[in-house]
Amino acid sequence: MSLSTDNPKAAERAYDLPGSFAHALWRGVLCKCPRCGEAKLFRRWLKPVDTCPNCSLDISGQRADDLPAYIGIFVTGHLLAPVIIALVTAFALSAMALLGIIIPLAVIMLIGLLQPSKGAVIALQWWNGMHGFRKERVEEPPA
Repeated sequence: MSLSTDNPKAAERAYDLPGSFAHALWRGVLCKCPRCGEAKLFRRWLKPVDTCPNCSLDISGQRADDLPAYIGIFVTGHLLAPVIIALVTAFALSAMALLGIIIPLAVIMLIGLLQPSKGAVIALQWWNGMHGFRKERVEEPPA
């Protein structure tokens, strides 16, 4: 079934829009399309698809830039700080042993967080209608 972007009402019936910003963000973290939540958001490690094959959302205009890396650094730093403090205070490790534990752990965490962070940033941009995305929301039922 092909979806036409000329008729947004017809396109909305084919998929469920997220009900909240948190739901859209979670779809991005799971590396799924923020609009439909079905199709993959990335065709390669950090290269998003141009258009969603399920709902025809044009993703090519996204501008995640460096924000996913900053998010990864921020989260990694905050998660590793207690680990570093515990290693330094509880064990008598040399500086080289500490570096041998902390640096690989930090690199693995950063690599693991990079793609979900980029998906979340793309979902943030879609939800707010930034960088060529159209702001779409679930219609509230009349009171």
